[in-house]
Amino acid sequence: MKYIPFILFTVLTNAAAQLMLKQGMMTLGPAITGQENLIMKTLQIVFQPWVFFGLATFVISMASHMFVLSKVDLSFAYPFLSLAYVAVAVMAWWLFKEDLGAYKMAGIAFICVGTILIAQSGSPVRSQTAPTIETGELKS
Repeated sequence: MKYIPFILFTVLTNAAAQLMLKQGMMTLGPAITGQENLIMKTLQIVFQPWVFFGLATFVISMASHMFVLSKVDLSFAYPFLSLAYVAVAVMAWWLFKEDLGAYKMAGIAFICVGTILIAQSGSPVRSQTAPTIETGELKS
């Protein structure tokens, strides 16, 4: 449980990156449709400030996730990333006025319940003596 804050940091930076990318693409919208040169269009997108910081935030999120994976089981850590769906849906509703209907809310509830169940399952700390792929041994 001591790695939960790191996992949640990964989730929140992942969600923040998505929101920044959305803002950046909404800002660019019509400006890039007239651009014919693919390289120039790509550079214009990547260096739009919201997109650039969104991509940088993804790098931070991935570094955090790699740290978490070095400490806990993948089967414990990875499902927590689904909480980014929850954060993105709620923040998109709040910031971008996107629809948050009954089906989305039900899906959010299922994601939350599933994540709670996974959090309650077994020991999340990765065993230092566990067999690895490199040794050719399989976990049983």
